[in-house]
Amino acid sequence: MIIEKDAHGYDAWCPELKGCQSQGASLEEALANIREAIELYLETLPPEERDALLSQEILTTAAEVDAWAASLAGGGS
Repeated sequence: MIIEKDAHGYDAWCPELKGCQSQGASLEEALANIREAIELYLETLPPEERDALLSQEILTTAAEVDAWAASLAGGGS
């Protein structure tokens, strides 16, 4: 799942589950809401689709980037 903070709170969605998204005023609320949305989404799928989604291997990673250094290297000020 992906969670982003914006001016109104937090938006959450699950890219592997098309259209599965939620939001919350706090991070904790957004997490609780997206968990519920994922459970409900999976409950509505036919068994063969659910099994296919749950058996996918999905790899994720995080990268830390020094945005200040990147802007200097690109000629920004």
